[in-house]
Amino acid sequence: MIIRENNVKVEEFSDEFMIKPEKREYLPSELIFFDLEHYVYKKPKCIGVFGACEFNERLNEILVTQYMIEDRDEVADILYLARNYFIKMKKLGKKAIVTFSGNNDFTVINYLFKQYGIEYDFNKEFDSIDIQKEYEKNKTTSIGLKNLEKLFDIIREGEVISGSNLAKTFHKVLKDKSYFKRMPEEKIEKILLYNEQDVVNLYHIYVKWKKYIYDDNEIDDIDELEEIDELEDEIDELDNFNYENKSIINH
Repeated sequence: MIIRENNVKVEEFSDEFMIKPEKREYLPSELIFFDLEHYVYKKPKCIGVFGACEFNERLNEILVTQYMIEDRDEVADILYLARNYFIKMKKLGKKAIVTFSGNNDFTVINYLFKQYGIEYDFNKEFDSIDIQKEYEKNKTTSIGLKNLEKLFDIIREGEVISGSNLAKTFHKVLKDKSYFKRMPEEKIEKILLYNEQDVVNLYHIYVKWKKYIYDDNEIDDIDELEEIDELEDEIDELDNFNYENKSIINH
């Protein structure tokens, strides 16, 4: 099992730009940003990489925690590590989990918890904020995480890896006990970096939300304000023109 923790420095954030779901407001320090890389074939087979991060307000940095299985014998181990992580975060005062299209991840982890007899109820322990659903509340269309990152001017480190390629990798890890040992170190690092970027970028999107996302009513209001500004500019120009002409005539 690969167990990795990494500290990522971040800029100071402003409360005015954060996501504020209806009747629910959380500071970044109260949140867990969460993402899984998993393998599903007809039903969930395993979690390949567990990734989560938390914001440390005192140090102004994100602590990323990752677990990655190395063979099929660790399929249950990663589940226990995941549960223990959430138990620890609850004790530290975390109140909600932030995901992107998190229903998929929760479906997988809950299925595997049940399969391996691990008792844990996310609904009882944490509130849930799905950034994709928050986007859909403001817009009439849906969006993928990578396109949302572009909208937020986020430059992703490392390569984007497709879900199907990740699934193929973890299928081989389950099937061949020595496959992971033969994997190039570069490939392992790419997978871990990809997952790390997913959770870190969820934090950036959360704290900068209102800087980039407006709902349709706000856009209409902005358009109206711009039209009023343009009209006022035209009136000012007309007043200046009349004043100049009057001056010429009087002269």
